[in-house]
Amino acid sequence: MNTNTGEPIQKMSFGRMPKPWASFTLETGELVKADRVEVGKPAPGKVVTPVFVWVTPKG
Repeated sequence: MNTNTGEPIQKMSFGRMPKPWASFTLETGELVKADRVEVGKPAPGKVVTPVFVWVTPKG
């Protein structure tokens, strides 16, 4: 999620919970640092929990 616009930037899959200080490389090749990490609730009957990582891209 983009902290400037509140819009999703891209979807990623994680094997485990990302650390709040983690850095990610976007599809554009830009390296961004996590500003905050939010954990959502899984859909009914599902075990996959959505995790929203808020980042501030420079562009």
